[in-house]
Amino acid sequence: MVRARLGLVAALAAVLASSTAMVPSAAYAGEDRDALQRRLDDVVPAGAIGALAEVRTDRGVWRGTSGVAEIGTSREVPVRGSFRAGSVMKSFLATVVLQLVGEGRLRLDDSIERWLPGVVPGGDRITLRQLLAHTSGLYDVVRTLPLPPDPRFVENRWHTWSATDLIERGLAQPPTHAPGAAFSYTSTGYLLLGQVVEEVTGATYAAEIERRIIGPLHLRHTMLPGTSPWIPRPHPHGYAQVEGAAELVDVTEMNPSLFGAAGEIVSSAGDLNRFFAALLGGRLLPARLLAEMKTPGIPGETYGLGLRWEDTSCGVPVYGHDGDAVAYQTWSFVTADGRRQATLAVTRSYEGDADDAAAEFIDQALCG
Repeated sequence: MVRARLGLVAALAAVLASSTAMVPSAAYAGEDRDALQRRLDDVVPAGAIGALAEVRTDRGVWRGTSGVAEIGTSREVPVRGSFRAGSVMKSFLATVVLQLVGEGRLRLDDSIERWLPGVVPGGDRITLRQLLAHTSGLYDVVRTLPLPPDPRFVENRWHTWSATDLIERGLAQPPTHAPGAAFSYTSTGYLLLGQVVEEVTGATYAAEIERRIIGPLHLRHTMLPGTSPWIPRPHPHGYAQVEGAAELVDVTEMNPSLFGAAGEIVSSAGDLNRFFAALLGGRLLPARLLAEMKTPGIPGETYGLGLRWEDTSCGVPVYGHDGDAVAYQTWSFVTADGRRQATLAVTRSYEGDADDAAAEFIDQALCG
């Protein structure tokens, strides 16, 4: 039975949570290290097979893991392991779009029709700003895809999806609202933004992200794999719950074109911390465009242009993004002054929901 197997997974993970790999900085006091590890250990029984994290503050760097890297083994999660970071990629792509704005090659109020004529019905009323802020009203293509627990996901895990295929699936559905009227998260808009970057630059969006962000910041564990199904080692294994399967299915290897410009990225905790520190520190965008990025697309929302923010228990707002790549979940946030950062990645057990425990870990890391 699936649920019986999941129960065994959760129990195994809970037992092994106490046998964690931790690489603390000498600058961290024992009490601080212990508090972070306890919070990380809480994530596993809440809904994860394994978890890894990196926290950076003016006191140094703390890295920790909990749970296991692979079901049926006692192998520790690699503390510097790679993982699929999903929609965290939206912050990378949005940064490139805003850099092109800063260079005068795009305007935030350009319509999508100007750059991709005839592609989007009513595209003359949808702006790049709205695509970045998820206020375009375009239907989210993710909701049309055969994802777990649908068994078609496993059957099609090697299938190559083109951006055109994905965009057409999203556009085949009616809009959720008029452009600019509301916030409605949609990866369709970011697939279109990837095509805009290619139209403007003459290079692929992956090449532009590499040239403008990955290379200059020396993000050695970050890649945009395109159609390659592999994750560089070491890495934790990721699993999917699939109808009809007696146990979780290992989907670590899959064709990431399913996510495309909206989330194909593979990275590490250290690289994501380095990226968001550079972004919020003004190294990637001029002040006026960073301010645009931090301005909500709809008043009262907590999402700007490829960047979201949250309040913390200590009253300090934090900026970053989260991502869901089927088997992997990621959270990466930094305080506005860049002095405290935390990235957490988990592999899902489907026995519960790790979101609340993840939020508590991020809060502990950023408030201390």
